[in-house]
Amino acid sequence: MTVYRRFRDRVRIGPVQVGTYYDGRGREMHTAACTAPRCGFSADYHDRSAAELAARTHRCKA
Repeated sequence: MTVYRRFRDRVRIGPVQVGTYYDGRGREMHTAACTAPRCGFSADYHDRSAAELAARTHRCKA
C-alpha cells in the first residue's frame, strides 16, 4: 500500500523540488526530489536545511 503525503511549504531549486510533510508517526520531514525526466533522485531528511543543500548540490546525470 502506498503512502499519501500531503506536501506543504514547497520550493523549487533548479529542477529539484523541496517539500515538507508529516510522516506516519507525526514527525515533520523534508524531501528533495528531482523533476527531470529519467533522473530518479529523491531523498528524505529531518532538517529543512539538509534538504535544501541536497537540492542545491544535485547534478542530474540524465
